[in-house]
Amino acid sequence: MKEALDVYEYWPYEGRPRIRWPGGARVAFWVAPNVEYYEIDPPPNPHRKPWPHPHPSVPGYGIRDYGNRVGHHRQMALLDKYGIKGSVSLSVAVCEHHPELIAACVDRGWEIFNHGIYNTRYTYGLSEDQERAMIRDALETIHRHTGQACAGYLAPALSHSEHTLDLFAEVGREMFGDDGGLYTCDLFHDDQPTPIRTRSGLRFLSVPYSLEMNDTIVYTVNKVEPRHYATMLKRHFDRLYQEGAESGTVMCIPTHNYQISCPHRIRAFEEALEYITGHSDVWVTTGRDIARYYLEHYYDTALADIAAKQTTTTAAGG
Repeated sequence: MKEALDVYEYWPYEGRPRIRWPGGARVAFWVAPNVEYYEIDPPPNPHRKPWPHPHPSVPGYGIRDYGNRVGHHRQMALLDKYGIKGSVSLSVAVCEHHPELIAACVDRGWEIFNHGIYNTRYTYGLSEDQERAMIRDALETIHRHTGQACAGYLAPALSHSEHTLDLFAEVGREMFGDDGGLYTCDLFHDDQPTPIRTRSGLRFLSVPYSLEMNDTIVYTVNKVEPRHYATMLKRHFDRLYQEGAESGTVMCIPTHNYQISCPHRIRAFEEALEYITGHSDVWVTTGRDIARYYLEHYYDTALADIAAKQTTTTAAGG
């Protein structure tokens, strides 16, 4: 049995090669709206139930439908106000069910990345060929509706297999060359981008995406009140901004249009956006652009530093 994820090395935060973001920014800041589609009666998966209630789960389905009917537009207007281009973590079935939502994102120059087909269909139990077909279907759908080469991945409902990252990198490069299959948000293990090992040797990254700042975790799991969420986001930023003076950090706010965009919560989100974008040395960007910049400027240096530290550790232990 594996004792750790076999996709990256232990690489201590302290003493890494210095990162400088464009314009000397301390923090690369991005917002990842999860735009999802939940089936009210999806095919059963023996590994996980999609709804906590017996069928039909009207409350769960209804609030998520509210997100796509009302919340998405409310959040989109707020991001427009602060000059933020979202990086949409997309259940790609939305392209077929609500194409107008995707058209509005594309019109604004937002990034669209892969979050599976439906958020009620999981990776658990799929064969490698089935998972590859699911990923290819999603990337083809995104490209057909947006013209974009999909660069990023967040597994549907955070469900993974041992091959997920390998498959996304492989399919993305097969379809789009160096523009596709660049990064994952699925690892939650760092405050800077980090190289990820793939079986095919493709250049691939983890881009920080914080579960602790994710509005669903905050509101549904940890039961935090909106005013405290605003404080959390500002304190999270303050620490990353402080450390970013030495080496650039990444802050992501993952959102859901049925959570953050409820009328009683939206002001807390706006307060945080106003605070963060009020700092001049913050790079307000997208997940794709963070990945591209790091791959061009720091990836090779990072690999060399990781290898050197592994060699030193091995020699010390030998």
